Amino acid sequence: MPDSRGAEPPDTTDLDRLRSAASGCHGCPLYQDATQTVFGEGTPEAKILVVGEQPGDKEDLAGEPFVGPAGKLLDRAFEEAGFDRRSLYVTNAVKHFKFKRDERGKRRIHQKPGRTEVVACRPWLLAELRAVRPDLVLLLGATAAQSLLGPKFRITAHRGEPVDAPADVADLVPSAVATVHPSAVLRAPDRDEAYAAFVADLKAAGKTLR
Repeated sequence: MPDSRGAEPPDTTDLDRLRSAASGCHGCPLYQDATQTVFGEGTPEAKILVVGEQPGDKEDLAGEPFVGPAGKLLDRAFEEAGFDRRSLYVTNAVKHFKFKRDERGKRRIHQKPGRTEVVACRPWLLAELRAVRPDLVLLLGATAAQSLLGPKFRITAHRGEPVDAPADVADLVPSAVATVHPSAVLRAPDRDEAYAAFVADLKAAGKTLR
């Protein structure tokens, strides 16, 4: 069962303080099996804040977001789309790795976080948004998009286009663009086609700032 320790962020816009506080979050049961909290990383002056789903196996071990295979693809796509990752702030909707063990108990297999876990972690995402105050929020995948735009949001209906955020987060999300998660590109039957569409979405997102 979740407990109250660290479930709510402190009242601060200092990212280092938020990161330190999040390391002790017990707001949902995921902390029990994950190696560590994986908080966001990047410049507090970022104009673009990028939100993914959750850390994967590599991220859980490293304590950094998007350092595994999906992260390497994302870095390549950012470069092709004209983004400098060093100028971004990158985080996840859920800060702990959710997984199940394979039959031999060795491999950790990713599991999609549930709505309860997304809601439990949402205060931390909102705290990051308050600290960074981006001009654009780029949402990667359905979990990330629905964490801010609501559970009824569908990427298939609004992929790559600017959308308005709900009233409760409109002051923190002045503009949002949703696209697929880079892991979906890695799983696509035609990876080249999926990658090209992904880069096109990133380019479209970048144009909203110009």
